Amino acid sequence: MRPSDVQRLTVAECVDRYAGMVRAKTSTGALSPKTAEVYVRDVVTFAALAGADRVLDDLTGEDVDEALLGFARKPDGRRRAAAGDAAAGAGALQSGASQARFRRSVSAFFKYALVAGWVQLNPMQAVTVRPRQRGGLRAQRRALTVEQAEGLLGAAQDLAETAPAAPGKRPDQRTELRDGLVVLLLAAVGPRVSELTAANVEDFFVNGGTRYWRIFGKGGRTRDVPLPGPVVEVLDAYLAEGRKLLDRGREPKALLLSWRGRRLARGDVQAVIDRVLARVEPGRRRSVTPHGLRHTTATHLLAAATDMDAVRRVLGHADLSTLGRYRDELPGELEAAMRVHPLLGNVDDPRRR
Repeated sequence: MRPSDVQRLTVAECVDRYAGMVRAKTSTGALSPKTAEVYVRDVVTFAALAGADRVLDDLTGEDVDEALLGFARKPDGRRRAAAGDAAAGAGALQSGASQARFRRSVSAFFKYALVAGWVQLNPMQAVTVRPRQRGGLRAQRRALTVEQAEGLLGAAQDLAETAPAAPGKRPDQRTELRDGLVVLLLAAVGPRVSELTAANVEDFFVNGGTRYWRIFGKGGRTRDVPLPGPVVEVLDAYLAEGRKLLDRGREPKALLLSWRGRRLARGDVQAVIDRVLARVEPGRRRSVTPHGLRHTTATHLLAAATDMDAVRRVLGHADLSTLGRYRDELPGELEAAMRVHPLLGNVDDPRRR
C-alpha cells in the first residue's frame, strides 16, 4: 500500500470501525461475544490513553509505550490495593496478566489497522515496553492460605445458616443465602465470574445421587462439575427460600438475582465477597477478588495432589500447561511433601528412626 493511500482517520474513528468488525465476528462464530467485548473494551481504553482525537497514523512507538505504561498504572477496580501499597486508596494496579492481555489487544488492533490502510507502518514494531518490564505490579499472593480460605468459607456457611433469623431487612431484600452461595461456589468450584453470573437454575442437576453444575465456559465448551456436600446444602436452601424472596418474575432462568430481581452482574460479585469477608475474624481475613478465589481453588486442589487433569477439567481449561498460571506457592508445602515421600513413606514415623 502506498503512503498516499493511507486514510487519515482519528484514533476514535479507527477504534469504532475496529469494534464493529470484532463484534461482527461473533455472528460467524469466529469469536465468542465475551471475548469480543474484552477486545473492544481494551481498544476503547487505548483510545482514551493515546488520545481519541489524534490521527492514528501519527502515533509512534513511543506513544504506544506511553499508553501501555498508562494502562499498567491504571487502578483495577476489581482489585483492592494491599495495605501499604503505593496504590492504596485508589485500588490495586493492573495485574501482569491484564497488562499482557491489553498489549495483545492493542497489537491485534494495529495489525488490522495496517491491512485496512489506517497506518503506513505498525508502531508496535517500535514499542520497547515488554511484559517483563511491567511485571511486579501483580499482588505477591492471589490465592488465600488454608486458614484464610477456611475463614471465608466458614463465614459463608454461617451466613447461610443464620439467614432465616437475621433481622433488619425487608424480606424482599434478604441476600444472605445468595451471598453465602456465591462465595461457596467461587471458592469450592473456581468458576470464572462470567460463568457464575451466567448460571441458570436448570444448569444444576442430579446424576447417580451426585449434584452437578453444568458450566458453560469459554470457547463454547461445557463441563459438568460435581458439587461438594456443604455447597449443595446452601444451594438447596437458596433455591427453596432465598431465590423466591428476590424473584420479581423478570429473570425466570437466572440462578443468582439482585434484590431488584435482575440477574446478578459481574460487578456485583466483588461487593458480595467483601460483605462475607467482613464476617471473617481479622486474623484470617484478606481481601480477594473473584479471580483470586479461582486461584485459591486451583492452588489447594493441586497442593492436595489432586490429579492435574481433574483440576484442569474443574477449571475449564483446554490445556494442562495453563494451570501454571493458577498455581501459587503455599507456605510449608515443600516441607509437608518431603515429610510424606512417595518413595520413603512418612519420614516422621518414629519407627523409621
